[in-house]
Amino acid sequence: MKRLTLLLATAAICLTALTVSAQEKKDTIRIGGMVIVKEGKTNGGRDRSVRMRRDNSPKKLRNVSTNWGILDLGFSNYDDKTVYNPAGMGGYLVDRPGYPALGKSDFKLRTGKSVNVNIWLFMQRVNLIKHHVNLKYGLGLELNNYRYKSSISYRESGAEPYSNVPAIRTAPFIFRDSIAFSKNKLAADYLTVPFMLNFTSHPAHNNKGVSLSVGVSAGYLYSQRNKQKSDERGKLRNKGDYDLERFKFSYVAELGIGPIRLYGSYSPQSMYKRTLDMRPYTIGLRFSNW
Repeated sequence: MKRLTLLLATAAICLTALTVSAQEKKDTIRIGGMVIVKEGKTNGGRDRSVRMRRDNSPKKLRNVSTNWGILDLGFSNYDDKTVYNPAGMGGYLVDRPGYPALGKSDFKLRTGKSVNVNIWLFMQRVNLIKHHVNLKYGLGLELNNYRYKSSISYRESGAEPYSNVPAIRTAPFIFRDSIAFSKNKLAADYLTVPFMLNFTSHPAHNNKGVSLSVGVSAGYLYSQRNKQKSDERGKLRNKGDYDLERFKFSYVAELGIGPIRLYGSYSPQSMYKRTLDMRPYTIGLRFSNW
């Protein structure tokens, strides 16, 4: 009987100790990426302190994860490999009488103002090998602005400039304009689907280690326009078909070092259907969770 009484007393003491310990432990609530911690004993029904911190614990890995609303900010440019031969331009470049023929210098860009903005509606990552090797793909809008130093202009069709008897052209053409523009750019926008093979060193921590993605993308040109600004004509937004290729194939890559992510792309084919051989590329910062 004494042993039973002693056993019950010991159990009661242990239960009391566990209850007190549980009251002293932290209560943790997770809301998204934030953790709310209630610390200390209750005193008159009130907690001593409440802290909020970012949840840096390893995340539960899924075989398929989705990242919504990714933004790229960078620069657009192209590698001009055109052989400028006035006799072989096929009428796409129209020269102004008394001036040198259109050449490479006319298509030079203002590098700092030639902007690339990509808005990826979503990207998905599919686990291939222990979450260290993944397949990445997505869908988004690729917006390129090529800001010219010179005063070239694009026309879809219409009267040929600099002729005494204007001839109506039925094909697009480019010419050196008679005025100076304070702003002159060609905008080319694509609906793009990228496919990449992704390698990551710390799959459970998105903001640690190194990640590398390489692959290809396919884009469809849905808008092309020549936007200009001058004192003589004001703001002009000429939208039309300027003989740009409808489909764009590019090599793409992404490098992540901790929380910083860089992206780049290069197209091995010209952005024009004929005459001009200009191969576009982009580089910039990517704002993404992984």
